[in-house]
Amino acid sequence: MGGNTREFSVRAATQADVAAIGWLGASLVRLHHEFDPRRFMSATSRTEEGYGGFIGTQIDEPDVIVLVAERAGAVVGYAYAAVEGIDYMSLRGPAGVLHDVVVDSGHRGQGVGRMLLDAALAALEARGVPRVVLNAAERNETARKFFASAGFRPTMVEMTRERGGAPGG
Repeated sequence: MGGNTREFSVRAATQADVAAIGWLGASLVRLHHEFDPRRFMSATSRTEEGYGGFIGTQIDEPDVIVLVAERAGAVVGYAYAAVEGIDYMSLRGPAGVLHDVVVDSGHRGQGVGRMLLDAALAALEARGVPRVVLNAAERNETARKFFASAGFRPTMVEMTRERGGAPGG
């Protein structure tokens, strides 16, 4: 697709970015639904508004980081992370939790995801988190390789069973 990282910039998200973040979030929902339609919800006509609306409520939260990547004034990606305390259900101490790193498909492979990830990690580390955790879909090999290249290692495996599911199936 051409381009280089000098054409992109990363900044804190504002309320003006909510619609673009909603569109990107809906693309994330669609992608995960394609991976496993029984596990991941499908996008609806309200997904963009709902996703963007939720992220909009997070932008000004003190323990939350929402960043956007821009090219020529257009949002082409975002990252959403939070500083969280002890989570007994996850058997995890305080951590930064990287919830989303999403780049528009037309801008992937140009370093935008790495810029967002690096900026989110720097912001989390500046807040003193001792570790950063994330989830990546088992079938999203590209994302898993990307995160591994940034020093993340697998530590948990989510397993899903549908109601009435037979053992081994």
